[in-house]
Amino acid sequence: MKNTFGNNLTVTLFGESHGEALGCVIDGIAPGIEVDYEFINTCLAQRGARGDISTARKEPDEPIFLSGVKNGYTEGTPICILIKNKSKMPSAYTEYESTPRPSHADLTAEYKYHGYQDKSGGGHFSGRLTAPIVAAGALIRSALLKNGIHIGTHISYLHGISDRGFDNIFEDVDRLSGLLFPVLSSEASAKMKEEIIKAKSKCDSVGGILECAILGMPEGVGEPWFDSLESVLSHAILSIPGVKGIEFGDGFALADMLGSEANDPFAYDNGRIVTTKNSSGGILGGISNGMPIIFRLAVKPTPSISKSQATVDLSSGKSTSISVEGRHDPAIIHRVRAVVDALAAIAVADMLITRYGTDYLAQ
Repeated sequence: MKNTFGNNLTVTLFGESHGEALGCVIDGIAPGIEVDYEFINTCLAQRGARGDISTARKEPDEPIFLSGVKNGYTEGTPICILIKNKSKMPSAYTEYESTPRPSHADLTAEYKYHGYQDKSGGGHFSGRLTAPIVAAGALIRSALLKNGIHIGTHISYLHGISDRGFDNIFEDVDRLSGLLFPVLSSEASAKMKEEIIKAKSKCDSVGGILECAILGMPEGVGEPWFDSLESVLSHAILSIPGVKGIEFGDGFALADMLGSEANDPFAYDNGRIVTTKNSSGGILGGISNGMPIIFRLAVKPTPSISKSQATVDLSSGKSTSISVEGRHDPAIIHRVRAVVDALAAIAVADMLITRYGTDYLAQ
């Protein structure tokens, strides 16, 4: 079971949804990076549950730095971050131990781990493990900010409701960092929240599309083939539970364009080479071209719903049905935003370190 992402900067996950604690180990990070605890807590709050649009499982998510940090700065040695589970209820999942929940990892985990896996709330497969990812990503993201690299994600679409696109992209990205519900249009924000609550009232859930922008990425970062910038970002983003698709720039819409429509013409702007549009999403040949890196990802509806669904009983070998009761999100998309920001930061930082060396983040 591989739980490590990255080549030169790595993040390794450990823990289960309803275990005593979970966390991560960051390795390959430079010494001398200031740990912005306030920023880390802000990012964790963006991932956290809130109000009627989220699960009733609400935890403080207080990161404990067990190693690698001294007097508020990274030491350059492995950083271990621990987050204790303070609202665990493993007994709530006993009745589902032999009846896999549809569209969860319950059945595939059974195939792979032969019943030895922790089954409570998805165990190691749970979205709960995104908490230490967000903590790690926030630490790295604050270092990227000091290097002029900004990352922001918004809900561009939710069950028939669209947000406006990035307009003044630098202002929009910075504004998103202060929003708990990441939508640029206040009108769309209200409608999306109403749609989530409506789905909840029907014992159902909704998904949507997130759009992420990475600004200030220097030119020339990425590899031509298997470690292309798209490949590394996709590897990170598609690891998030519930994410089922990703596209860069105009993505699948490029399939309907002529080459003359899809191409991004070059021009000089104050001595710098830019593209006059950005259909390729800031990446050409797997390498950054200096334009904003734009990608979108599809987030599926939360699979835990209290409507009756068909499943199987592994103990009896017969078909049956279940309704999943308990503390579940009617939508996870607004919480996933913080995870996207974090993993985008980790992926980009790994690529930058590969290009410029370990001390890049401490500059």
